[in-house]
Amino acid sequence: MSRRSRRQRLPTEPVELTIESLSHEGRGVARIDGKVAFVAGALAGETVLARYTSRRSQFDELQVEEVIEPASERCEPPCEYAAVCGGCSLQHLQPEKQLDFKQSVLLEHLQQATGLGSDQFELIGQLKAQTLHYRRKARLAVRVVQKKGGVLVGFREKSSSFITDMQDCQVLVEDVARLIQPLRQLINELAARFDIPQIEVAVGETGPAADAANQVALVLRHLRPLPDSDQQRLKEFAQQENLHLYLQPGGTDSVHRLFPDAEQGPERLTYFLPAHDLQLQFHPMDFTQVNASINRLIVDQALHYLQLDKEDRVLDLFCGLGNFTLAMAKQAAQLTGVEGSEEMVRRGQENAALNGLTNTEFAAADLSKSITEHHWAQSSYDKILLDPPRSGAQEIIAEIAALGARRIVYVSCNPITLARDSNLLLQQGYDLKSAGVMDMFPHTTHVESMAVFERNN
Repeated sequence: MSRRSRRQRLPTEPVELTIESLSHEGRGVARIDGKVAFVAGALAGETVLARYTSRRSQFDELQVEEVIEPASERCEPPCEYAAVCGGCSLQHLQPEKQLDFKQSVLLEHLQQATGLGSDQFELIGQLKAQTLHYRRKARLAVRVVQKKGGVLVGFREKSSSFITDMQDCQVLVEDVARLIQPLRQLINELAARFDIPQIEVAVGETGPAADAANQVALVLRHLRPLPDSDQQRLKEFAQQENLHLYLQPGGTDSVHRLFPDAEQGPERLTYFLPAHDLQLQFHPMDFTQVNASINRLIVDQALHYLQLDKEDRVLDLFCGLGNFTLAMAKQAAQLTGVEGSEEMVRRGQENAALNGLTNTEFAAADLSKSITEHHWAQSSYDKILLDPPRSGAQEIIAEIAALGARRIVYVSCNPITLARDSNLLLQQGYDLKSAGVMDMFPHTTHVESMAVFERNN
């Protein structure tokens, strides 16, 4: 047997460590005989006992077993599965300190990429809302594990393909969290229980009020056709729990609603932006923001920093189904929303018509490539909003700058690419005016942020 194929032997005894700082991934950083050690579950300033989980040439990885001297910002995790479940990684850190940590990550990346310190632009106030039962979109894994009593439904364990043996969840909206145990029991009773690997969760709203009832949709992925008896049992469950239930026998284009039937309306859920008198419809497989309260705040903040007026022509790049586009259309002369997916472009058009907006145009384009040949890129714009995926927008920054916008608001889910693209915008004649973080994913290390740019003279 070769060395590579041998299982790595790790020290069996836990080691006592003093934690120097937090890494950008939210792990404690210590040193063992001069070698860097990343310690999951540890906070800066703590003394802990930790056990090895892996050893590499440049660093070691460990997991906290006991906190000997806790940091003042440590708290008791609200979820009993926090130490095991991979859905969260920062529940042991006070929520307000989580946001401070995320802000420090953003500012560090911005300074490294642009050379600008936080005293050289406005620091936007942290956007925050409820930190529990906020998550409206999720993918839950499913597996039959006889040693644990049958079917498991939940998030995967930390750094593992195993599924957490969980009965509840403190981050999923309550209407979904309470379904975990009933779903385990339901799937365990199905003939096809070995053929269902995952459940997509999507939650909409029945009205604009904060206390409006939820619309819950589940999409069951299944690897083989479900027998009629299983489909009937699923329908009964969906009716009993007041769910929209979909099946996915193949790719995403195979998703179809099992309950309620087609006569009960189109395959859509709804969410609201009440400050803008808007309702937006979406398919359960569409991308929407996981945190409805924070999304409302982000839309409001983006419009505040764009400083829109009734004469403005605005370009919304990576517009999705029109989350920002339609709100901006209420305050500007003309909106153009561009998205890579034809399906999402159609969704944007549907939502514009639903809300009676006639000053919007939606177009499909691959925004990882040059945009200069598209008809909408032949125009000039007063304001631009960017909300790209994690990879950012570096391929088109120069071309965006050529469109002449006075102000650009950049919404980001990755501080690394935001910082990189910020530097590119500086090179194109823009000044960084403001930046800050939003608590889109409490208890995780995900950093959602916003930056505001203004063309200089």
